[in-house]
Amino acid sequence: MAMQRNDSMEEVLDEKGPPQNVVMEVDEPTSVFDYENFAAKHLPDLGQEVEDFQVCTWKLSRWKSLEKKLTGPEFSCGGHKWRILLFPLGNSNAPPNESVSIYLDYADPKNAPEGWHACAQFALVMSNPHDPTNYVVSHAHHRFTADECDWGFTRFHDLRKLFVPSDGHKRPIIENEESVISVYVRVLKDPTGVLWHNFMNYDSKKETGFVGLKNQGATCYMNSLLQSLFCTNYFRKAVYQIPTDQDTPADSVALALQRVFYNLQTQNTSVGTTELTRSFGWNSLDSFMQHDVQEFNRVLQEKLEVKMKGTAADGAITKLFVGKMKSYIKCVNVPFESSREEDFYDIQLNVKGNKNLRDSFRDYVAVETLEGENKYHAEGHGLQDAKKGVIFESFPNVLHLQLKRFEYDIQRDAMVKINDRHEFPFEIDLAEFLDESADRSQSHLYKLHGVLVHSGDLHGGHYFALIKPDRETRWLKFDDDRVTPVTDKEVLEENYGGEGMTINGVVPMNPQRNQVRTLKRFTNAYMLVYIRDTAIDEVLAPFDDSDIPTHLKQRIEEERIQQEAKKREREEQHLYLTAKVISDQSFRNHQGFDLATFDDKNWPASDLATFRVLKTESYMIFKSRVAKWILIPEQQMRLWVLVNRQNKTVRPDAPVPENDTSNLTVEQVRNNMAARQTDLRLYVDVWEPSPTVKVPFGDVVPGSIMIFLKYFDVQNQTLTGISKVYVQRNQKVGDLAGIIAEKMKWAPNVPIKLYEEIKPGMIEMMKPKSTYAQSEIQDGDIICFQTEISEKEAHDFESQQLASNPIQFYDFLQNRVLIHFKPKDQEKDKEEFDLTLSKKMNYEILSQKVGERLNHEPIKLRFTTANAQGLPKAYLKRALNQTIFDIISPSYLSNQPALLYYERLDMSIVELETKRSLRVVWTGIHNKEENTLSFLLPKTNMVHDLADQISKQVTLSPNTTGRIRIFEITKDGKYQRECNSSEMLGNLHDVEFYAEEIPREELEAREEDKIINVFHYSKEPARAHGVPFKFVLKPGEKFTETKKRLQERMGVSDKDIARYRFTLIQSAGFKQPTYVEDDDIIFDHKFQPDDVLGLDHVDKSGRARAGAAEKAIVIKG
Repeated sequence: MAMQRNDSMEEVLDEKGPPQNVVMEVDEPTSVFDYENFAAKHLPDLGQEVEDFQVCTWKLSRWKSLEKKLTGPEFSCGGHKWRILLFPLGNSNAPPNESVSIYLDYADPKNAPEGWHACAQFALVMSNPHDPTNYVVSHAHHRFTADECDWGFTRFHDLRKLFVPSDGHKRPIIENEESVISVYVRVLKDPTGVLWHNFMNYDSKKETGFVGLKNQGATCYMNSLLQSLFCTNYFRKAVYQIPTDQDTPADSVALALQRVFYNLQTQNTSVGTTELTRSFGWNSLDSFMQHDVQEFNRVLQEKLEVKMKGTAADGAITKLFVGKMKSYIKCVNVPFESSREEDFYDIQLNVKGNKNLRDSFRDYVAVETLEGENKYHAEGHGLQDAKKGVIFESFPNVLHLQLKRFEYDIQRDAMVKINDRHEFPFEIDLAEFLDESADRSQSHLYKLHGVLVHSGDLHGGHYFALIKPDRETRWLKFDDDRVTPVTDKEVLEENYGGEGMTINGVVPMNPQRNQVRTLKRFTNAYMLVYIRDTAIDEVLAPFDDSDIPTHLKQRIEEERIQQEAKKREREEQHLYLTAKVISDQSFRNHQGFDLATFDDKNWPASDLATFRVLKTESYMIFKSRVAKWILIPEQQMRLWVLVNRQNKTVRPDAPVPENDTSNLTVEQVRNNMAARQTDLRLYVDVWEPSPTVKVPFGDVVPGSIMIFLKYFDVQNQTLTGISKVYVQRNQKVGDLAGIIAEKMKWAPNVPIKLYEEIKPGMIEMMKPKSTYAQSEIQDGDIICFQTEISEKEAHDFESQQLASNPIQFYDFLQNRVLIHFKPKDQEKDKEEFDLTLSKKMNYEILSQKVGERLNHEPIKLRFTTANAQGLPKAYLKRALNQTIFDIISPSYLSNQPALLYYERLDMSIVELETKRSLRVVWTGIHNKEENTLSFLLPKTNMVHDLADQISKQVTLSPNTTGRIRIFEITKDGKYQRECNSSEMLGNLHDVEFYAEEIPREELEAREEDKIINVFHYSKEPARAHGVPFKFVLKPGEKFTETKKRLQERMGVSDKDIARYRFTLIQSAGFKQPTYVEDDDIIFDHKFQPDDVLGLDHVDKSGRARAGAAEKAIVIKG
């Protein structure tokens, strides 16, 4: 046993102070030799089955003479050898003689089989040798392995206190230097093999045959559902049948899902889902937002169902997941029934008030009696007593049940999580919930296949899935990237929910004692997956290699080979270095400092030829490779090494010596000539043959200096590399004029000015009469020239914010920044463009440059900054002393262009700042979004002024009231929030506004009429869409007539209205929507302020809204 491990173990066991259950027992004396009672008292029930129980007693004498470390007699328990490990004077970093240290030690770990483990619960006891009821005890439990083969208590007890009587006892624990140490050991059964596992180096594939999914931040809800769908083999095969061979994963949900499924099948480690969420159109922020599993399931299934149309997979989702239910009203005393059938993909069952799943089904199909004042008006029979309810016509092969754990609490006016205990079985027969006329020829016995669990509260938490992949495989827990076996108890009992402390589901008689843990109060089943027993063999049929699309296997195999090559490249990277090579052509294309741009934060690096070179490669072989690339015989070129000078420039320093390079390696060149650089930067010096010189570089006089020439073209505002030239140190700088004239093909007498590019921020004019030596010119220096211009010309350039000389232009280069401009209004403008500007420029010059680019008045441009995701952030206020450096986001630091949005305005930005910009969606008289109106009105105008402006731009209906209502929509999409007509526009919220023509029927409503709220939704009330509106209810009117007025109010066709379903949504959110029948009189409903009439129909508006609690899930790909 390593002492260090004991010390680290001490940190674990002692982090909350002394051992938690060390007690001096004085009441209810129990003898340490009364094994059964002692164990019952001091070893709590951990809820695990006991494989073996043994006690070992070890009597010690001459305590003060004991060795520092000793072991007790070996004993067997549960097929393992154990012993007590004792440090009489302690085993910690604390001063000796303070505490006694005692451990349970696995006796012979070296000879145990590989991968062994033993789960043991134990109590270590020290007792008086003459009074076995006088003792101290500590208990613990541990998974013993080869890495952790001893466990116990470093500070078992204060040593000094063991020698003196205490707590009412007349004798000490150690009396006459004698004491008895006992250990009580229960070896527990570990049916899953992972009891108390620390999961270090755990291999899910090896242990279970399955792998997990990586969590992107808050995608555990998605991972749990994807694992459930993956283990529904019929569904997986159907997904594989969608043709995707021409798709790309970033744009195709079907292909991205196929790839996730294939990787889950074939990989040995956890699988990523970034590609899948990218195909949904989600950004990284969406991956950190937790959503509802059921909503995600529905949206995904809808998307896949569309993709499956017309393919071999067409109808698979219906076959697997779609059942039928019937809503009915049946008269008691006359033969009349009104009913409607509908499909369902899942069933939402109430948890509150129901003890178990069968109770929830009974609650779902519970019959409501319509009698007394609530009698049903049956056509042709008048008011009648009736039974109202829902019954199932058929159940699907795979049944998704959502347990309604999240409900609206009317008392708290908030959504809450229901953690009540709710039991569900491994199998359930649902025949009793079928209609009498339903087909009963097939079995309706369902077996539990999956449990999706939520641990947490309304505001967050964690999802995981428990799945039984087939009849033979045991239950597995899929918890993000880890898959582990679980027991039946972990599937059922631990996910029923409920509050209070339990041991094996039973509240203990004495909760202060023998209690180990409380049931995970906020962990409970949220969604259940059952499969029809007779369909299991088809739904979970094993996979065959032919089920996987060939193109998918080939594509992923190719990617795997590429990834392995990249991995190998990374692993071998230390063997290579990178060589970047500057040619005369790349120098001519370069506009900036030095010969090329390498590490400029504000500007992209130059596009240079790059070679990956083995460090041990011969320099001459490397040179021949460069020669082939530049298409020049290698004897006509030589390579100069660039170095980082102290003034932060990067310049050629010296050519690689070739007189003795036969054995020189590329790494030696780097080490000898550019030791402080990780890579090589080189310049190719090409020799031009001439009739008079036969030897390469024979015309270069020894001692010559190689300098580089750049031309500043003041007219075009460009800085261009021209060429390199060789000069003598004693030559005068002015002699360059002739060389320049020849290279530029100018007349010999063109006056020029010469400047030395010393470093950024230091460009100095040169003295023509000085020599190169006097000017301190050396190899690799850069001289810039320009034609002379008059003072007036210089003034004209500068007045246009242009450079009149290289000093000014180099200053621009030092401060230049690339800005990408996007139109904020994509409908009005399409043009995106880049501008190179100086960070020193102010707002006025920015608007001037953009105005020139767009051919638009600068004062009529408005700019908006962008956030980290590249979305519009805030309007840029016009400020004269604000520079571009102050304006742009620091994104340019990461070699990404800064981003600004622009808008062309019809007025000056100065005038705009006194006005309020408003967008109003006009819905007319028929609750249809006809068009969006834009207004720019003084902030001091009132809402009624806005209404007047709207009336001038829209066509009101004939026989109109002329009245317009302006309103916002609440977050849940159910209500209008009307704007006060006398409210100033400057005080309105920054939201989207709506306007409608107020119907005459509403304005002329009688006192006895009711005006209610109406909203549109699809399938469930949380999925609102469209624009809510107000509607007049009339007393005594049957819904048949109400529906006609609704149809007229909305201006929809008979064909469309026939597809609508009408429901009463009550403010008590846990109540199911009540479907409205034709003979109902909804005026008689006692409307609470938040009760609404819901119109359930397909969303054609494109304006789906999330509930107040969370953002709606959208899958685009």
